[in-house]
Amino acid sequence: MIQVETFTVNPFSQNTFLLIRDRAALLVDAGFSKASELNEMVDVLEEHKANLKAVVITHAHIDHVMGLQRVLDRYEVPVYLSHADLYLWENAHKQAAFYGADLKPFGFIPEPLPHDVPVEVSGFRFLSLFTPGHAPDHISLYFEEDGFVIAGDALFNGSIGRTDLYKGDFELLKKSIHEKIYTLPDATEVHCGHGPKTIVGHEKKFNPFVKAE
Repeated sequence: MIQVETFTVNPFSQNTFLLIRDRAALLVDAGFSKASELNEMVDVLEEHKANLKAVVITHAHIDHVMGLQRVLDRYEVPVYLSHADLYLWENAHKQAAFYGADLKPFGFIPEPLPHDVPVEVSGFRFLSLFTPGHAPDHISLYFEEDGFVIAGDALFNGSIGRTDLYKGDFELLKKSIHEKIYTLPDATEVHCGHGPKTIVGHEKKFNPFVKAE
């Protein structure tokens, strides 16, 4: 059984997730904007005597990657990201500058995440759902055995990701949610990139932006 630890971090109140099972850990997104935020994750790893094995990025908007270098400075682990569109990744430092933050270019390309197929990353198995619309590289991670999906900024509790940024597309996001997330079992728990978690069935019925067809 996977244990999900949530860290709400940085000025954007972004949710960074640490998945722990059998003393192995997978980090999903890395929004730590300062050392004290990273140290909270370090404390949890030590508490569980778990080793960080890899980092998966749902999409490369600045609030989801601004702490990645802090993580990599401490842990030598692989990073995974969809290669559908690497513009956001390659220009993360420019995104940071726009918001008055300092971030150096990463200088490497993450391992590619395939689309809409089962994936195993360091022993963690999930379905890599391609869910663009908020961002062109956006992936959601569905852990079928544990009954949850990490939806990044595609779907929120009572809302959806914004579509006014680079290659944002409301109709595409709506399609992604309908075809990739709303087709999951209604009881599936949804861990969102911002705000509280929800469940698929609730959003299908009550989400004011995208309701089930």
